[in-house]
Amino acid sequence: MKFLRLVLVLFFAAAPIAAGHAAEPADGKKAKTVNELAQMYDVSACKTCHLPIFEQWEKSMHSRSLFGTKRTMGGYKGMIETGLMKAFAKSGVKEIKDIKMEHFAQCFKCHLPHALTDGSDELAQQLAKAFVDGDAATLKKVGINCITCHNTKAIVHKWQDGEPEKGVIYGSKDGAHPDKTYTTMKKSVIMGEAVACGQCHGTGPNLEFPQPSQCGTAYGSYLHAYIPAGGTETCQDCHMKKDGKGHQITAHGDKDMMKRGISVDVDAAAYKFLLKAGDSIPMAVVTVAMVNKAGHRIPDG
Repeated sequence: MKFLRLVLVLFFAAAPIAAGHAAEPADGKKAKTVNELAQMYDVSACKTCHLPIFEQWEKSMHSRSLFGTKRTMGGYKGMIETGLMKAFAKSGVKEIKDIKMEHFAQCFKCHLPHALTDGSDELAQQLAKAFVDGDAATLKKVGINCITCHNTKAIVHKWQDGEPEKGVIYGSKDGAHPDKTYTTMKKSVIMGEAVACGQCHGTGPNLEFPQPSQCGTAYGSYLHAYIPAGGTETCQDCHMKKDGKGHQITAHGDKDMMKRGISVDVDAAAYKFLLKAGDSIPMAVVTVAMVNKAGHRIPDG
């Protein structure tokens, strides 16, 4: 058994807002609300041609990347209330109205990259309020979707391969794409490689930000431990292909994935500790052996 890793490798087009064509943000327009950003990056039309994949994605953590397992939402709440408003005295934030999109830059570069390019400070404030209020319904309206991985983050080596092109969906082959907005398919050189996942699941100490923080490091341990030890599988092999769940991209919340990634052996021996005649204390010795069979550290992320 190899390892745990996450990436959204959707082999289908980004979706239409209406009339069966995919949404694409208007040049220069900044979304002021969650609904506006959701409309800019609407992918609902993808299911027209890719229903099974779309349904897998809907069950994935990527589709609710701001809410996560609820722990993600709680992490943002703590960052706002304990970090920005208290501990980070020079952040300029005393209350929600002071929050700007730049305050979320380190988090949103992975959890909601479209907000950084196409979202306003008003949007940042609405999201901040949703985090603090525990407004799951609002937070689940946006997330990592088809466009994120099949366009925005489909190219890593931009000096070599250029920037992702407008109107292009990147996947496993070249050709025409039956959509009025994303009319072309191009083969991505990274879509089946671990580096595609590493863009978000391998971020280091983030020293380029005003308040650096170590975040997801799975890709680092994959590169520095699993591969040098002879590992040959990619993130996609373990998180998409082996269990047949594809774009659900299973991880720590999936029982089958946990069974493949970790073995646990428990041995217990009971005995009595005799203090004096007729007086004893029941005792036990419990030995637990856990073996990581994944391709990176556990826990990680």
